[in-house]
Amino acid sequence: MKLQVLQDNLGNQTGVYVPIEDWTLIKNNYPDIETLEQELPKWEKDLIDTRLTAISKNSESLKPIESLLEELKRKI
Repeated sequence: MKLQVLQDNLGNQTGVYVPIEDWTLIKNNYPDIETLEQELPKWEKDLIDTRLTAISKNSESLKPIESLLEELKRKI
């Protein structure tokens, strides 16, 4: 992939040029890439905030993902 970094007249990086062939490959591998910049709906933001607040109040209840995966393997 041959990217080109774009700069303004002060040398600040302002963007990246991606050749169309590479962009097509990226879109094929990540079909929702063009929607990643969309704003989250308020209900999702509220849910995330609620979960983060719960975690901050009870962080000792957090467990590594590996323990969940091990438990799931045992149940199979």
